[in-house]
Amino acid sequence: MISYPEFSDNCARLEERVAAAARSCGRSPSEIKILPVTKFHPLEAVEFARRCGFESVGENRVQEAADKIGRADFKISWELIGHLQSNKAGLAVKLFDRIQSVDSKRLLEKIDFHARGLGKVQRVLLQINAGNDPAKFGADLSDGPELLEFALGLPNVSVEGLMAIAPIDSTLRAAEECFLSLRNLRDALQREFSRPLPELSMGMSGDLEPAVAAGSTMIRVGTFLFGDRER
Repeated sequence: MISYPEFSDNCARLEERVAAAARSCGRSPSEIKILPVTKFHPLEAVEFARRCGFESVGENRVQEAADKIGRADFKISWELIGHLQSNKAGLAVKLFDRIQSVDSKRLLEKIDFHARGLGKVQRVLLQINAGNDPAKFGADLSDGPELLEFALGLPNVSVEGLMAIAPIDSTLRAAEECFLSLRNLRDALQREFSRPLPELSMGMSGDLEPAVAAGSTMIRVGTFLFGDRER
């Protein structure tokens, strides 16, 4: 685990990079949030993020997050960004402030059921496989309207936007196409359903520039901030 001064320096470098990407396409840097991803890192990494002023962190695995949340003696929001199996939906609803990886009607039903039992409206993002990558989870682009319509009919689910993970491509061409496809889908859904979907969670350290150019509002970053992960 790196030291806090090292983490703070990494944050400053990342924030400047995001700001430069925003300015290059005429956006305000304040429009883009950074989500520190603390998967495979100890609870200390979450504390570093809180000390540095971040309001949320991202975790990939429900059980790993449950351990950290149970031991945390400070307040921070937790976002699930990893694939969620329907049999873990109940625990995820109990633990996470927002679930970004919702990609099916069945999972939406499970989330709504468990949220209702807790008297909670679960905030979610719909994960879309906007890069048409068979190695990635997410609903097909063509299924986006039907998935959103279904979600809007669930009283204990609140859809706040879309999320995507771009295909790995050293030229970034595939990432650019993925991010533009997600942005276009979001815009089309807002028009069709007259429903604001403000969050576009897309982009990581390797592809944040095209993500920002395409309209990302949240960049998910782990290794760049915290160093190599423990496994």
